[in-house]
Amino acid sequence: MAEKRGSIAFFATYRPPVPLDIFSCPVPPTSRQDELHMTDGLSYNYNCQVIPPEALKVIIKRPKLASEAKESDVDSGRLSGLIFISERDNSLETLHIALRFNDSPPSVKVFSFADVYGTYNGVRMEDGGCIAGGYKVGNRTVDYSLIYVTTKDPSTDRRQPWTVVYKTNLKTGKTDRLTPSGVNDLSPSVSPSRRKIAVASFQGKGWNGEIEDLRTDIYVMNIEKPPLGRMRVIKNGGWPTWGSDNVIFFHRKVGKFWSVFRADISNGQTSETVCVTPDGINAITPAAINSTKVAVATIRQESKFSDIRLEAQYRHIEIFDSTAPQQSIQITQKTRSKADHFNPFIIDGGKRIGYHRCKSDLVKNGDDIQRHFHKLNSPHPDVGLFRVSGVFPTFSVDGSKLAFVDNEFKAVWVADSNGLRIVYETKGPDNIFSPVWSQNPQDDTLYVCMGPSFNAGQSLQICAIPNVASGARRRRQLTKGFNNAFPSTSPDGTKLVFRSTRDGGDKKYKNLYIMEDAQVGEYGDGKITRLTNGPWTDTHCQWSPRGDWIVFSSTRDKPKDAPETDNGLDPGYFAVFLVKVNDPSVVIRVIKSGDDLAGHVNHPFFSPDGMSIAVTSDLAAVSADPISLPLFLHSVRPYGDVFTVDIDPDDINKNKDVKKFNRITHSRYENSTPTWTMFSTEDPNATWNLLLKDSYTPSCPYAYPDGGESWHMTGHLCIPKRCC
Repeated sequence: MAEKRGSIAFFATYRPPVPLDIFSCPVPPTSRQDELHMTDGLSYNYNCQVIPPEALKVIIKRPKLASEAKESDVDSGRLSGLIFISERDNSLETLHIALRFNDSPPSVKVFSFADVYGTYNGVRMEDGGCIAGGYKVGNRTVDYSLIYVTTKDPSTDRRQPWTVVYKTNLKTGKTDRLTPSGVNDLSPSVSPSRRKIAVASFQGKGWNGEIEDLRTDIYVMNIEKPPLGRMRVIKNGGWPTWGSDNVIFFHRKVGKFWSVFRADISNGQTSETVCVTPDGINAITPAAINSTKVAVATIRQESKFSDIRLEAQYRHIEIFDSTAPQQSIQITQKTRSKADHFNPFIIDGGKRIGYHRCKSDLVKNGDDIQRHFHKLNSPHPDVGLFRVSGVFPTFSVDGSKLAFVDNEFKAVWVADSNGLRIVYETKGPDNIFSPVWSQNPQDDTLYVCMGPSFNAGQSLQICAIPNVASGARRRRQLTKGFNNAFPSTSPDGTKLVFRSTRDGGDKKYKNLYIMEDAQVGEYGDGKITRLTNGPWTDTHCQWSPRGDWIVFSSTRDKPKDAPETDNGLDPGYFAVFLVKVNDPSVVIRVIKSGDDLAGHVNHPFFSPDGMSIAVTSDLAAVSADPISLPLFLHSVRPYGDVFTVDIDPDDINKNKDVKKFNRITHSRYENSTPTWTMFSTEDPNATWNLLLKDSYTPSCPYAYPDGGESWHMTGHLCIPKRCC
């Protein structure tokens, strides 16, 4: 049976709740009416480039497209082409071709690149599609190729990116790897002559846990090999774009701000780099028009989550000229002043500028957005996979109920046979998180953490919400004082394991404790038993289906000479461990991230059969330039993707440092807090899965009364910066 091992659900950060889509404007635009919608409007669409007419003529000769258009349609200007990323195929982030017919009215047909060319169609992420080739070498014309990034190949090292640049010949379909073995690249860009590619590369340094500023170097190589002639031309730069065959624009963070620079690479590695954007603003993701002009995304004024943003606090597209860097041509301020716009691209030699943005013009101020679930393509046919538009998803043991909190940590939502609704709401944000159902199928109780998240110095209590279905919205506090979080019940629902700062001293060390009576907690005759004991952080605990083990995430093996915090956010060096409930001296490390234990493996969760553990981790580092996504404010640690590791459920000692892991999600967003239910996404008894097929109707709090986008539109967790 398909999905016989159930389904994994998870939450994605930085993924806007309203779909992204691709638009363009003339330069300069005069009003909102100048904005042109470039796709068919289905799904999320972004990171677009124009397909040159001669390359488009080759593409439409493919058998899957031959009946759609003719060369004369390209020559007459009736047909143009785009290559971009869309999530329409099982929510995978993959390359798609748009055939845009400039009829009256215009029409657009979209095709999967993998379907048209027969390239790898398994679970992967793709990005950075751009067209190379078409130039002459002697009497021979080099075939056109699509250059792109894919994560289909596992990295040779743990905690390193899987991002590799490939080339697919648009005539023959032959596909070759361009990134050298053992190296990882991002953000490919093709030179105007289409002979060379620039990439942002981790070559020689790898990824070391950088969150926002990856500090990649820019390498240039030839389209054809051998030899590729790969060489470094810029140190510390990202998102390269060619102004001419000797000029590259790129972005770089200097101090507090991001700026766009221009480099003349005619002499190889350059010392001649000039900043082309003003000081004191953020300028990112450049798209060169020519050797002096470049379109960039700017954020002219910083903002906080509490702000109702002004025009200057949104991400807008502007054009700068390196000969007059203080002046700019404003593009999107004229069309949609209170919306974020991302990753510009050039159309018609700079006569038009393209970009993507949320379709926030669909949003009405008023009701809450439809909380929406998305089914994804799973790499394992026996395990279903879906994304929840809510944090800390949790299933009841019979699979009939799904609960989660909103991204303000303000309310608990439940999806069941009665639909989708709030079952408990607090007075303000950052007040409730980490709900978990009692594992006793007769007990309709949710356990939650009440108080501020990610702040070990503040009081945080575990509470029970009994009789959830009644709608009474009552709560019963179970803990007294300290900072207590991440409860999980024993299989019979009588006990709770949780992590707490009690006995943690001034440094707020966290250990695991068992509440012997989940009904009364610490009150009355209730008793708390300590399970682990040490100067570390033990957290994210969950009871095994059999009740004999508890899985948890811990820093207990962090080297003594390691930095106190990782990027100022948390201790870092999290690995996943198992402890025997009846003999806490038996503790086994199951999986780590980096070979030196650096990194994060967090939020472990057993499969219902006890044969696997799902985690969220940076085992595959990053898959896109983070600054190209909605701007980071470090509300939480970006973990990476969802992985599973298979274990022996009978002998705890056989699970020490398991080497093999399975990557479940491939995403530019941050996927976290997985949970696993015995029910399939197709199971008719799991009524929450009806919501997998719902369409969304976006509305407040994603828009302000004046139509401006709120911070919720970025997909952020709208809670304060962590300090634990």
